[in-house]
Amino acid sequence: MDVPLDIVWFDDQRSRDIALVGGKAASLSRLASGHRVPPGFCLTTAAYDAWSRTARPAHRQAGSPLPQSLRAALRDAYAELGRRCGADPLRVAVRSSAIDEDGVDASFAGQHETFLNIVGVDAVTEALIGCWSSGRSQRALAYREGSGLDANGIHLAVLVQQLVPADAAAVVFSADPVSGRREEVVIDANFGLGESIVGGSVTPDAYRVDKRSGAVVDRSIGSKTVMHIPVPGGTREVPVPRPLRAQPALTDEQCAACAALACSLEAEMGHPVDVECAFHDGQLYLLQCRAITRLPSDPNETRAPDRHGEHDGTDDRLDARP
Repeated sequence: MDVPLDIVWFDDQRSRDIALVGGKAASLSRLASGHRVPPGFCLTTAAYDAWSRTARPAHRQAGSPLPQSLRAALRDAYAELGRRCGADPLRVAVRSSAIDEDGVDASFAGQHETFLNIVGVDAVTEALIGCWSSGRSQRALAYREGSGLDANGIHLAVLVQQLVPADAAAVVFSADPVSGRREEVVIDANFGLGESIVGGSVTPDAYRVDKRSGAVVDRSIGSKTVMHIPVPGGTREVPVPRPLRAQPALTDEQCAACAALACSLEAEMGHPVDVECAFHDGQLYLLQCRAITRLPSDPNETRAPDRHGEHDGTDDRLDARP
């Protein structure tokens, strides 16, 4: 009998199997060979099924301990990730990756829990259970119902990745999610981690970058009164130092790099994309890439489809949450 496959690393070909690792992990795994993606591993849907079988239905929402064999596998994987990253203790991000998450028709943006700056195997275990439990939260189940998905067919994998302690973070759309225009990249950015942007706790900077030239064609500097930073045990919302509030979170060169990344990902994925990324020590990291859902038709295109066809997109800014 086959042994259940509980943990898969990003550099394993099996990490591209959506049924095993979910949409988010499969997408990042495919893109990691050509982009700077933080290293990590995935607790698979098989691991979720094993945990779910040990927990009474009423406990799946409040959390339930891991089976002993799975706890040991997670401990070993976390230690190995620390060795690969040269960090002890290692700070990680723990994120959900359902098999129907980050697809063209349903993104599950903001529906499942995300835990940042988690340190130590006990804290990672608690975050893992928190992600799995969130799959049956009222919010997630309501989203499933509204999207026409089976509320009983939950298969939730979880990503564990090295945390990028962002100097600045951005949410990038390769097409305007409001107007549907395709010729510009739209960027929202703030100092610190991306939580302040995707959680809506701040008015971020807004940039528009021309796809052809890479030039910033419009910018609006947000108030940026708060940002999120790593602190022991997680993250904290803190005031942005007053002298920085009126300063742009991204330079023109960083905006151009974000736009180039979004355009490259759009070409690879075959449709407009919604990207989360972060800068640390001058390096740009790809954190998430999903299809833009509920994207309006491009007003610059004629109604009759050309030989390339038309994007059947579907996202708006409200779907740009982790």
